[in-house]
Amino acid sequence: MKQHTLKDSFSLSSVGLHTGLHVTATFRPAEANTGVCLRRVDLPGQPCHQALADYVSATERGTVLERGKWKVSTVEHALSALYAMGVDNCIIDVDAPEMPILDGSAKFFVQEIRRVGIVEQDAEQQVYVVKEPIEYISEHGHRMRIEPCDHYELDVTIAFDSKLLREQHATLKNLEDYPVEMAAARTFCFVREIEPLLRVGLIKGGDLKNALVIYETELSQDGMDYFCDKMGQPHLDAKKLGYLSPLNYPNEPARHKLLDVIGDLSLLGLRLQGKVIAYKPGHTFNTQCVRRLRNQILSE
Repeated sequence: MKQHTLKDSFSLSSVGLHTGLHVTATFRPAEANTGVCLRRVDLPGQPCHQALADYVSATERGTVLERGKWKVSTVEHALSALYAMGVDNCIIDVDAPEMPILDGSAKFFVQEIRRVGIVEQDAEQQVYVVKEPIEYISEHGHRMRIEPCDHYELDVTIAFDSKLLREQHATLKNLEDYPVEMAAARTFCFVREIEPLLRVGLIKGGDLKNALVIYETELSQDGMDYFCDKMGQPHLDAKKLGYLSPLNYPNEPARHKLLDVIGDLSLLGLRLQGKVIAYKPGHTFNTQCVRRLRNQILSE
């Protein structure tokens, strides 16, 4: 298979989830063998580096890449869309230390890639073909197994200690199904997780339009009012538990975790041919796995 890049540039803008800044990211065509690179156009010298596992510096609320003064947070959704849509080479100009969150999914990235189209380049794709099973297991019960397969396939299971979200499953048999089956799955979080973060001034750009918020532990009405005020939303009934916005898919959280796995595994820096089976994936574990796999490949 040949490498591909965008036919034309496109830009997307929205608030940054963590900083609350207005962020614009412009996706530009790039020469063969460039990879996906992020350029901080707001910094002196406009530092630009490839999105690789080598530069992962934090994973608490998204994947963060950092090298010196160059730092870009929440890269996983854009990387997922580019990989799934077959874009091997792209330069992303971003004017802030994080990517725009948009609606918390990869939908708008996919829409724009489809609109401008992609073009074949005169270079072969770099592909790592899995020839025997590879398995990573964490002490906390996270597991990732990559098996031989004649294409790229993913099978993801999530599990939470939650009344509303215990175990969910999502599969993607073919990347061609990504735009319909995965792209609109939004990032999700629990009110019990984000309410204390709001109180200390974090996730300044969070609202009910850019995440699927799960309310399962009842707050006082005053507490719920405070939460809604901070999120810029009308007041909600504190006694009514559940999802605070309609689901795009019945198993949207599991699909979003699969979307994240694609984005994080793209930090390998080359394409992967194999079946990925992940149990309780998360950015920390995902990026640990891809770093180990990348080191293994480089040492072969």
